[in-house]
Amino acid sequence: MNRSIETIHTAHHQREGGGFIVRRPFPSGQVEAIDPFLLLDEMGPIDYRPGEAVGAPDHPHRGFETVTYVLEGEMEHEDSAGHRGALRGGDVQWMTAGAGIVHSEEPSRALRERGGRVHGFQIWVNLPAALKMTRPRYQEVPAAKIPHAKSADGLAEVRVIAGAALGARAVIDTHTPIVYQDWSLQPGASVVLPLAAELRAMVYVFDGGAKVAGAKVTSGQLAVLGAGDALVLEGAEGPGRLLVMAGAPLREPIARYGPFVMNTRAQLEEAFADYQSGKLGAITRTAQVVS
Repeated sequence: MNRSIETIHTAHHQREGGGFIVRRPFPSGQVEAIDPFLLLDEMGPIDYRPGEAVGAPDHPHRGFETVTYVLEGEMEHEDSAGHRGALRGGDVQWMTAGAGIVHSEEPSRALRERGGRVHGFQIWVNLPAALKMTRPRYQEVPAAKIPHAKSADGLAEVRVIAGAALGARAVIDTHTPIVYQDWSLQPGASVVLPLAAELRAMVYVFDGGAKVAGAKVTSGQLAVLGAGDALVLEGAEGPGRLLVMAGAPLREPIARYGPFVMNTRAQLEEAFADYQSGKLGAITRTAQVVS
């Protein structure tokens, strides 16, 4: 059975981190979370002049996963566990915060000094209660290793970050079943994408427009899908680009405040206490990330 659209939500703009603006379809006044997804932020697209670019300086996380997908620009990251690296256009970082980590994501030195274009996404994926305190884990995949595929007529193209589509299967391992895909559709494109019936699914259009389950969805709109085991994606009058996201609902209580997502208020209070006492560590800056 093909899925249909239950609701459509228009993203709002919000200031985050060190002052950068995101386009955020959720959480919002209309929808708090779409289990197991907690947040979807579109960063940019924005063109920074020299000295303008800002990011997200040192901040803690516990109890969930952050997924950063860079379309354009360069970001440097480091954390309290000693990880350091850079993300460039097309790269993906899937970070399982688990028991807790202090993390920093900033524009590269070159981007800060010379300016440039920044565009990308961050999603937050909840962890089940049994994995809230798991050991932190990083999976970083450069653009060249993200599986991609095209439809037989060449009118639909997909980059598969999680899940599978058009014969391509993700290289990233997820704790629970997750689909996360970047689709480009040309006019005349038509794709039937299998989606397991037990997954909660949504589509976010971020450029142009597309027909999702037969309905027109335009840039900045999130379509939350109903039940079914397949999704029909079609091109609109012009090119369109969108994210398809789906996940197995956890159906567990959520205690959430700022950078911590737990199951009870007591666990939330413990997370804040651990951070304030230094148990999550601190970033030691003894080396410079090479831009």
